Amino acid sequence: MRLARLLTPEGPVAGRFENGTLHADDGTYQVGRDGRLLPPCEPSALYCVGRNYAETLDQMDYDRPDEPDFFVKPPTALLAHGQPIPYPAFTDELTYAGELAAVIDERCQNVAPADVADVLRGYTILNDVDALDQQGRTARKAFDGSAPLGPWIETDVDPSGIEMYTDVSGERRQDATTEQMLFDVPEVVSFLSERFTFRPGDVVAFGSPANPGLVEPGDVVEITYEGVGTLRNTVGDAES
Repeated sequence: MRLARLLTPEGPVAGRFENGTLHADDGTYQVGRDGRLLPPCEPSALYCVGRNYAETLDQMDYDRPDEPDFFVKPPTALLAHGQPIPYPAFTDELTYAGELAAVIDERCQNVAPADVADVLRGYTILNDVDALDQQGRTARKAFDGSAPLGPWIETDVDPSGIEMYTDVSGERRQDATTEQMLFDVPEVVSFLSERFTFRPGDVVAFGSPANPGLVEPGDVVEITYEGVGTLRNTVGDAES
């Protein structure tokens, strides 16, 4: 089942999403006619794991981590499916990275790996946008609009062997599978839950496969995880 949120003139609505129609408690809504998609959840934080694919480590000349290597994006970084990705004036090197993300369904902490599936609402897609020429992860990755998320949450998918690919303006840039993760979904969520109290709607992203790369104004970034969906955003004009 797909769960989505829609921004209507009367405010946000949420419900089951099917064939362009959102089925909410108070009726049905058509995407486009009645409103646009919002990020599919309202996280208090987005917990993002880096260096989680061996090929990425080789490509970027990173050391292999002994445990999940993470950083945090704030809710202000969120951007919905279809919304333009800002190209901030402070960077000349904006990059994409297509990542699988889980959405937490209940307040929890110290979750054992075997129990992780019980606390997840489902899976969605994150574009970990990075201002690569900035100093430090927070400056690079936590700015407004640096976390396109969506288009919806898929509740019925096995995250252990999902094929993924990223296309930029029609050119295939990434092609991988989640089997290549160094730390799998239960390991990552359990590890983070030992350090943070998760709240409903929080997001955990599991890192990018090889070939994250530069984008330019006007580029269309499409990130697909089979069985989940395709997150699509266009890079906006460079800000001055």
